[in-house]
Amino acid sequence: MSFKRIVQIYSFFLTALLLVGCTGKKAVDVSHIDVNLHIERFDKDLGTLQAENIAEALPVLEKKYSPFYRDFVEGMLNAGSTSDTAYYANMRLILQNKDFSALNAEISSTFKDLSGKEEELRDAFKHINYYQPAVEVPRIISFFSGFGVQVPLGEKYIGIGLDMFLGADSKFYPALQQSIPRYISRRFTPENITPRVIETFVREDMFPEPDNLNTLMDRMIYNGKILFFMQSVLPNVPDSLIINYTGEQQQWADKYEADIWGYFLERNLLYESDYMKIQKFLTEAPFTPGIGERNESAPKLALYIGWQIVKKYMERNEHIDLPELMKNTNYQQILTDSHYKPK
Repeated sequence: MSFKRIVQIYSFFLTALLLVGCTGKKAVDVSHIDVNLHIERFDKDLGTLQAENIAEALPVLEKKYSPFYRDFVEGMLNAGSTSDTAYYANMRLILQNKDFSALNAEISSTFKDLSGKEEELRDAFKHINYYQPAVEVPRIISFFSGFGVQVPLGEKYIGIGLDMFLGADSKFYPALQQSIPRYISRRFTPENITPRVIETFVREDMFPEPDNLNTLMDRMIYNGKILFFMQSVLPNVPDSLIINYTGEQQQWADKYEADIWGYFLERNLLYESDYMKIQKFLTEAPFTPGIGERNESAPKLALYIGWQIVKKYMERNEHIDLPELMKNTNYQQILTDSHYKPK
């Protein structure tokens, strides 16, 4: 199989200098849990290839990084089928391209050492195994594809597209604004690597979105559970990075939480099933149209409120553990039992 799915996770907001703290997180002891996790540096192996030697080098890379290698060549670079050595010519052109060389140099300079990220991910998967012992830790492979994919999920691996974590002020991103707007690329920062990898794994592998989410309330609670799970396995990550808000957006949402909830109630939106009417509360955007002044509102307000509902539900039901929460698909019951009434 080539891809379980190639997932471009653009959870689109950079953490500003004002990072909002993590509150309400219960610490658990994961020191006894052993996780074998190492970031495999495909980017370094690719970056050191010489065009004149690819006939000897590419089969070695294919063997070392299979099945990621096939997904990379065929799905991310569109260089041709790995079953036919005719793709070598395309790979040779890529390696000789000056833009490839410039990007390779920038990645080599920015990411000389990924041991810090490796430790963050190891700790996150320890937490995941604490709550879900049967979960198999995937291979973690770093790469660059010319800004094609940020965090692909494939057969027993997760990729880290380092070219999409170079930093908000990277010299490469302004030229991409037609396909990747500034409000998206400003979150392409190294501190986003761990939360975005975990988000991909949690959303796409562990708890994929079910097909029967109909109302805004259903989508709120499902996403609230995802964010609560992420918060639980990333206890040292600020809330703003979990949901991928800027610091200012997080502060805005916290300040106006009661007003946001009132807005949904007054307009009878909780049980609205027309996606066109609720889309703006669920998807990435620079702000939420029609709410707030001077375009200062946070986006994804339904996700934010769903998260607060799940937090309240877990606070009021301390006998319920995280695995039990994630199994519960009675979204109305979670809302009712949360007694959510922000002030």
